[in-house]
Amino acid sequence: MNTILPNPDELISRMAIQMEANLPEHPIMIGIHTGGAWVARLLHQQLSFTTPLGSIDISFYRDDFSRIGLHPEVKASEIPTDIEGRSLILVDDVLQTGRTIRAALNEIFSWGRPTAVQLVVLVERSGRELPIQPDVVGERLDLDPSDRIKLSGPNTLRFVVEKKRS
Repeated sequence: MNTILPNPDELISRMAIQMEANLPEHPIMIGIHTGGAWVARLLHQQLSFTTPLGSIDISFYRDDFSRIGLHPEVKASEIPTDIEGRSLILVDDVLQTGRTIRAALNEIFSWGRPTAVQLVVLVERSGRELPIQPDVVGERLDLDPSDRIKLSGPNTLRFVVEKKRS
């Protein structure tokens, strides 16, 4: 399958325009390490948010932790303000199975209970395993199940498609 990959910067600009119409009052934006944090940083800038940007690492909340082990570069989660009773915007680069988002929600709820969580993803692709749907999507891609799409960066964002290892 030969898929034309979108330009991440163009998608982020389109997403910012789409998000402006439905922003909650004083939301807190949180990006998921690593690609989601890159996308969140750019969205945060384009939307001129005044609330600090947060980032989370979901390594300890993955449901395949016992199978694949701990990622060698675990980063600390940084949520710069109290999220209790606040509206959050959770940002990730690629939504496929939904397992990363489930893990991110577990991490977020260990910090407090927000009133709402809006999910924003750069790319949504086929292969969902959990009933998780994004509120804002940059691009929907129908890729071969053996393909894995990954965002590389952080200075220049671009997509790379690789064959999954068996």
